[in-house]
Amino acid sequence: MSVGAAVRRVRAYGGQFLLLAVLTLVVTLLISGVPRLVNQLAQQGLRAQLNAELPARRDLSYTSDVLTAPALKPAMAYARERFDALAADLPPQVRSAVTERWYNVDLEPARVVGPDLAARNLLVDLGLRGMPGVQDASTLVEGAWPSETYLPDRPIEVALDADVAARLNLRTGSHLRIGKVDDQKRLYDDVPLTVVGLFRPIDRTGGIWDGLPSMLRIIEPQGDGQPFIASGVVAQSALDKRAAAGWFLRSNWRYRLNADTIDARRLDQLIDGLQEAQRNRPDDLSLAQGVDVPLRAFADQVNAARTLLAVIAAGVLATLAGLIVLAAILATRRRRAEFVLIRARGGGTTAGARRSLAESLLVVPVAAALGWWLGTLFPGAPDPSTPYAIAATVLVTLALPLATLAVPTGGASRRDLVRMRPSTRRLTVEVSVLLLAVLAAVLLRRRGLTLGEVDPLLVSVPVLLAVAAAVLALRAYPWPLLLVSRLAARTRGSVAFLGTARAGRSAVAAPLVVVVLAIGTAAFCAVVAAGVDASRDRAAERIVPADAVIRGERFAPDTIDELGRLPGVRAATRVLFASDERLAADELGTDARLGETAVLLIDGPGLVTVARESEVDLPLPAALRTARPDPGPVPAIVSPAVAADLARAGLDRSAFIPVQGQRYEFRVAGSEESFPLLSANTDRFVILPWQALPARTTTPVATSLLVAGDRLDAEALRRAGDQGQSRYQQDGAVTGRERPLGVVVDTRADIRRDLGAGGANGVLAFGFVAGAVGGSVLGLLAIAFTVLAGARARGQVLSRLRTLGLSRRQWRGLLLVELAPLVGVSVLTGALVGAVLPLLLNPVLGLSAFTSGMPVRVAFEPGLVAAVLALGVVALGFAVAVEALNNRRLRLGEVLRLGEES
Repeated sequence: MSVGAAVRRVRAYGGQFLLLAVLTLVVTLLISGVPRLVNQLAQQGLRAQLNAELPARRDLSYTSDVLTAPALKPAMAYARERFDALAADLPPQVRSAVTERWYNVDLEPARVVGPDLAARNLLVDLGLRGMPGVQDASTLVEGAWPSETYLPDRPIEVALDADVAARLNLRTGSHLRIGKVDDQKRLYDDVPLTVVGLFRPIDRTGGIWDGLPSMLRIIEPQGDGQPFIASGVVAQSALDKRAAAGWFLRSNWRYRLNADTIDARRLDQLIDGLQEAQRNRPDDLSLAQGVDVPLRAFADQVNAARTLLAVIAAGVLATLAGLIVLAAILATRRRRAEFVLIRARGGGTTAGARRSLAESLLVVPVAAALGWWLGTLFPGAPDPSTPYAIAATVLVTLALPLATLAVPTGGASRRDLVRMRPSTRRLTVEVSVLLLAVLAAVLLRRRGLTLGEVDPLLVSVPVLLAVAAAVLALRAYPWPLLLVSRLAARTRGSVAFLGTARAGRSAVAAPLVVVVLAIGTAAFCAVVAAGVDASRDRAAERIVPADAVIRGERFAPDTIDELGRLPGVRAATRVLFASDERLAADELGTDARLGETAVLLIDGPGLVTVARESEVDLPLPAALRTARPDPGPVPAIVSPAVAADLARAGLDRSAFIPVQGQRYEFRVAGSEESFPLLSANTDRFVILPWQALPARTTTPVATSLLVAGDRLDAEALRRAGDQGQSRYQQDGAVTGRERPLGVVVDTRADIRRDLGAGGANGVLAFGFVAGAVGGSVLGLLAIAFTVLAGARARGQVLSRLRTLGLSRRQWRGLLLVELAPLVGVSVLTGALVGAVLPLLLNPVLGLSAFTSGMPVRVAFEPGLVAAVLALGVVALGFAVAVEALNNRRLRLGEVLRLGEES
């Protein structure tokens, strides 16, 4: 066989080879490009999530205990040595992610006095900090930086932030004395100190200023008679001298991880490295870092998304494989006479296959290489997917030769009938597929899987279930059609009878399987996406079971009335939350030794009203909803862990819990796994009905307020909350001295939006959209193959019927009647597979990482039924259009003249 002859045959059958090339290109494009795109989306999500965190939360901060400097080494030199040593000791995966690092040495804040401070009657403690790099990160406003030249008689020179100095009534040239104070508030061991310069930071958000306490802010007094606390910069030589004199100091070394240098594909290694750094820290240092929390949350999301993408990719690639098989079958069926003639002229059994292999080698590798190259143009880091692309190319190249070997060499025969009694071999294969699908599903549910890894069992279950469902549909759907055909035979007209009779005898085994795979993949994505969306709604309602929540320290009782006067507010109720309370066995407070427990007080009727006005489905237990202040223990809802502990201790009928200094007796009236307003990881809690608490000398005070209303103004709610906190401190029986922190206002709409944005949600959304769109498009393409598979036989029948007088309208009706059962069965079977798959796979997919820990429940969605019906109508119209175009191309008259096997 010459290459030229193979090229001529490829040109002669250009349409068939073009279809095979396009399918090959799509397969290698997906294998090469999709992992890159997923990695890019994951990297963008990781960058967005880390950048949303406070920059200081990405720091690894080593802090020394309060101690004196080493006897034989200056303090700053010692800090510099440890700065480099700590960086070198970091695990490699952590060290490579560090792009910025700082260190400083602080002398403990000491009392400063002077005429400028006395002029405003200010009580101030000033910390002295040696901080390399401060001159490059700031600009002098006036004066000079402290001199590094040490002179015994020179006062300590300090530079202050200009804003800090203005608030303390200090300026360049201010003379102070700094020292320690005794019990009588008298200064001793004091030395002179002079303000020599004022500076402003070039970038106030720069990491160098994140050291604590901040040099750019003043710590307000915590009560009457307490000092302001500020920090200033001193020369390293002055700090070394003070440390050598016995002043206590504290060193801090900070290493900041840059989100741009963290590879989303290697998060597990980075998290392990952070744990290793925590374990191997020096004994004399403490290590504080919070970056592992968002990294773990993001890693859980990415692993869940990759697992889901593996299921979707299995469905899409299996559909493409089926389409390639169908394309090879159609190509060899058209050339059947050619291959039969080769055998009749003495060719060997593999002669036709060798010819097809030569033709495939001219088309498939080129298309595969082009698809691979196009995939490399996608943004993102590549995955090691080259072996998969090579394997796919080899398999596609062999598809056409293998289909040629399967071409029957006998004479002409009727191929439009399905035998009602299939062969034993076929029945064995079909039963084996069914049993294998059931077994695989059971094993997957029992064994579980490791999220983020491509599990062969996981990717095979969807394909096996789709094939099994298609087999059942093939066996089931001809029977009702035969019954309908018999009924149609008794009516007038031939369209219904002929259409149902031909539909019941169509040989569509392989095409139907491919359609079910494609539609099942699309339906699976739609069902899971709807389940995740609904679960996010429930998660938002659990976090905020109202339209908004105001969280603070303690609110005055009249704050609820003030909220009711705000525009749009329809209802408000109070909530009290306290953590780490100890259960008691009696009213005296005898510790029950059952561990620490969270306490939640809710006003049952008020919470019901707020939830109803907020349109939140909140199934509040009757014990909390209808409780009244009766004698005896208060009914309480507890977590299963607390219920078990109380039952073992014999305290389930009477136990005590402290709430803001008062101890209340309660009994277990029910148990709940979780409860709104409590975080998902809270497994020990006691919930009391506020309205049922007995009267005491002091009443509990709300720590949160739930609000229901329309178009709520978050700023107005914040002001009302802050004023309520201030009124509580100023007007209560006990006046608070500490200034309360500002309240936090969260709306349910904001919480819901945050759950669907950020993190790895981009990867998840890409999987849903790509799976739904790709499955639908490939499903329509598979239906086109299904139509083309029987186009020749239908063309011959329609040609004869048109000769006998069948009108064009009747011809279209006959097409609809014949194709409607096939399209309907394939679409409905695929939709059913897509609806059942989430029920089987949902427990092992780990999608609760995207719903704040709320379990994802897959339920019936009426909208999906409408979508399936719409898809069925579109598919049927598409099938009729394909058939009409094919008949116009074949010209029905020529089909009739050429005969059965033309």
